[in-house]
Amino acid sequence: MATGNGWYLIGPLIAVGLVGFLGAVFWRMGLHWTFAREESMERYADGLAIFGEPDDYGLLYPAAVTDDPDVADEIRRLLGDAGIRATHAVDRDGRMAVLVFAEEVEEARRLVGGSPAL
Repeated sequence: MATGNGWYLIGPLIAVGLVGFLGAVFWRMGLHWTFAREESMERYADGLAIFGEPDDYGLLYPAAVTDDPDVADEIRRLLGDAGIRATHAVDRDGRMAVLVFAEEVEEARRLVGGSPAL
């Protein structure tokens, strides 16, 4: 089954050309963001800033702020024992913020109000 004129190469050449064309179209559409410059990543290096503001934690609000990570874990466990979901985050200045949802902030602040960390 020998073909002497080389028409069997047309299919693979069309496929390679089509893939190259689609790659150029996607690149032009803006999918070159995967090669982001390091300068654009420097603005996120200042701690936990979800929306660009330093103290914006999205749906979470700080119930307590402390310098000691062990105290933050203790406060988080205390809130967990009371049925309040809590987490912690490192702030810009290195302090630990114990975060809870908005509907549980007042109760959480009452529970940790006597804490020596505050």
